[in-house]
Amino acid sequence: VGIEPLWAAMCEGRSAIRRISRFDPSGFPCQIGAELTDEMFDVKSVVPKSYRKATKVMARDIELAVGGAAAGVADAGLTTKAVNPDAPPTIPAERFGCHIGAGLIAADVDELTAALVTSRSESGEFDLAHWGHAGMSNLTPLWLLKYLPNMLACHVTIIHDCRGPSNTITCAEASAALSVGESLRVIQRNAADACLSGGAEFKLNPMGLLRQVFAGRLAKANGAVDPATVVKPFDPAASGSVLGEGGGILVLEALDTATARGAKPYAEITGFAATQSHCPDTAGLEIENDGESIADAMEAAMTLAGVGPDDIDAIAPLGSGIAAIDSAEAAAVRRVFGNRAAAVPLITVIPNVGNCCAGASAIPLAVAAKAIREQKLPARMNTTAAKGVDANAAPARPAKLRNVLVSVCGMGGQNAAVVLKKLES
Repeated sequence: VGIEPLWAAMCEGRSAIRRISRFDPSGFPCQIGAELTDEMFDVKSVVPKSYRKATKVMARDIELAVGGAAAGVADAGLTTKAVNPDAPPTIPAERFGCHIGAGLIAADVDELTAALVTSRSESGEFDLAHWGHAGMSNLTPLWLLKYLPNMLACHVTIIHDCRGPSNTITCAEASAALSVGESLRVIQRNAADACLSGGAEFKLNPMGLLRQVFAGRLAKANGAVDPATVVKPFDPAASGSVLGEGGGILVLEALDTATARGAKPYAEITGFAATQSHCPDTAGLEIENDGESIADAMEAAMTLAGVGPDDIDAIAPLGSGIAAIDSAEAAAVRRVFGNRAAAVPLITVIPNVGNCCAGASAIPLAVAAKAIREQKLPARMNTTAAKGVDANAAPARPAKLRNVLVSVCGMGGQNAAVVLKKLES
């Protein structure tokens, strides 16, 4: 929880993936994931006392976004209503925006079935007619407010009093990077001085896990093999991905505003672009394998940033461990970087924290920004036979990082690319 512990784990090559403990996963072909334990994160510890009652209507996805926002605000040195309600805010409320990527929030199984069980026929079978006219009234009155995707941004904006432009983007793994692009454009058109931006999702529940199994995205892993070694991005032996719970919220701020208050930004966003890949299947597991649309996003972001392939010092892709997605990403890297493709180091995070879905692209953005500040590449895990791209396991090492390209593709074909640049002063 927080950029420093994440960075330390990345540099040490530690993984949070282990057997799922939140519920009994023994009926699933994939029984491992990257969880945040209650000891690691309790949302009540990061909201004002006056707001703790509202945590009762927060699904886990909302809690993660609220936690990410609290960490981002603290790291940026901002004063908001949540930090000190009696002090003037660092960013005026009307000039503070918020854009957060969200996913399909799964209802708590126990909470839902406690109501469903009240609608049974005399034979004991579920009675849909009774559920429609009476049974659903056994749900808690504010039940729906826990599961609307826009509730992530809703709670964050209330807690920190962000009254500027706000939006929710639901485009799977690309959601957080697309949200960052939205915030970038809001600031560029002078509709805000700063934005809280990123994404979060929690799929480590029976409904979320089941959907991912049906979509064929997860590795078959019952824990017999070390869970930390399962995800192998860009490796011919890759067998699938593993879910994580989490994401990240970054503070995007206009450079003049940040400079005026003496802030120390991690990096400058100089380019952003988004494209859509063709998906022959409805789940988005298969995208065009030539990587053309992913490459289009990379090239468009670099063009806006005023840099070329030779100026990029590292790439942070999705790197999911899903063979079809990895293949398309690798093809995109080869399209854009040509003979240099195998020499540009990749930063992979899913082997460490799992696929956090709507929050997935926030984590490589945060790690890439930290890498620029530290002038260091974090370690890579598990992959041993990648060809054509620099993705094999490697220790953390110093590196000269001027420009880092974050390029993420979502299941469903949405692509987003962001260029981060080292600030010279």
